[in-house]
Amino acid sequence: MRSLRMFLPALCCLVTLSGCGYNTMQANEEAVTAAWGDVEATYQRRADLIPNLVEVVKGYAKHEADTLKAVTEARAKVGSLQVSKQLVNDPQALQKFQQAQGELSGALSRLMVVVEKYPDLKANQNFMDLQNQLEGTENRINVARTRYNKAVQEFNTSIRTFPNSLTNSLMLHLQRKEPFKAEEGAKVAPKVKF
Repeated sequence: MRSLRMFLPALCCLVTLSGCGYNTMQANEEAVTAAWGDVEATYQRRADLIPNLVEVVKGYAKHEADTLKAVTEARAKVGSLQVSKQLVNDPQALQKFQQAQGELSGALSRLMVVVEKYPDLKANQNFMDLQNQLEGTENRINVARTRYNKAVQEFNTSIRTFPNSLTNSLMLHLQRKEPFKAEEGAKVAPKVKF
């Protein structure tokens, strides 16, 4: 009986700690980091495809230099950003990253408009393959962003709900993560003219 009394406080402490959310918050933060890695990987895939796409288009559309230059410059800007796992902890850096990716998306859209002027280019198998890969990559980017936002939501919820919030304020001091947000002007549907 006496040994039971000695272990009872330790057992109570263990039960209390198991419900404090410490491990859950750590696991959720790791999920955010992993999801961010997926976002980075898909953006890198897109960046790797762009030089090949530009070269194929150059062969057909030599006088479309401004559009090709804009794509190349936007890709260079994206490539020059120092991206680290700490980016998810810095809202301003994350916004700058999103802005650079948005500029690249816009430049790629303009490139696709140029392509519409060249039926031979659209029929070129190399171009079609690259265009399909780029389209697939854009879809992967969207999926990775969605998964990242879901991981951020779970993490932010885990650090704000009781008793995790108490553990976080006393022990971990974890900050909320910023989700991906829509680009400026995304709320307005584009106008299509024929």
